[in-house]
Amino acid sequence: MNEWNRFDSRATLDQELARFAAQTLAEAIETRGHGYLVVSGGSTPMGFFQALSQNQSLDWSKVTVTLADERWVAPDHADSNEALVYENLLQNAATSAQFASLYSGDDTPEIGAATLDAKFSALPTFDLVILGMGGDAHTASLFPNTPALTQGLDPQSPHALIAVHPTTAPHARISMTLARLLRTRNLLLHITGTNKAEVFEQAIAAESHASDMPIRAVALQQQTPLQVYYAD
Repeated sequence: MNEWNRFDSRATLDQELARFAAQTLAEAIETRGHGYLVVSGGSTPMGFFQALSQNQSLDWSKVTVTLADERWVAPDHADSNEALVYENLLQNAATSAQFASLYSGDDTPEIGAATLDAKFSALPTFDLVILGMGGDAHTASLFPNTPALTQGLDPQSPHALIAVHPTTAPHARISMTLARLLRTRNLLLHITGTNKAEVFEQAIAAESHASDMPIRAVALQQQTPLQVYYAD
């Protein structure tokens, strides 16, 4: 059973998620000397990014931030998740954080995944992975009924990254595999709105399948329990 953290407003959710992230990263730095944070793109985390960027007590120079997935566009493209992170999170107190890019500059995400796979496989266990979810129940860029999904959801996959060509969203993508995402001490899903809450509940229902609703594979696995942070 997934643990739900429900908040009375999206602003409160953003602040509490930022507090939890900062605390988790501070504990990682104290214990292991460095903190690793994986975030997701889209509009939902922008308030959280901005709240976390204001934290002045965290030694940001000892934090590495990366993304769960990326559109295969240059970092200066309007649809780049990397640009979103730089514009909203790696600001204010957080400018000294390190960023591990999922974009290699190669012609295709297939080449990029091959180029970057060893690097991302070798990164230590993450301290916090914060996923989002689309209305079609995709998470990261693990889209329903795409050829890459079987490998992407394989919990034993030897790969950290895969190329994805969604049929229902723009741009080719690169995505962390479920196997790499689960190598974390804390796994969170950040969603807002009753529609997404209903999609999530449908995904974990007995009659659903991960091939149609990929978030199901994340929610029902036992390796790293999923916490849901939610506000209407």
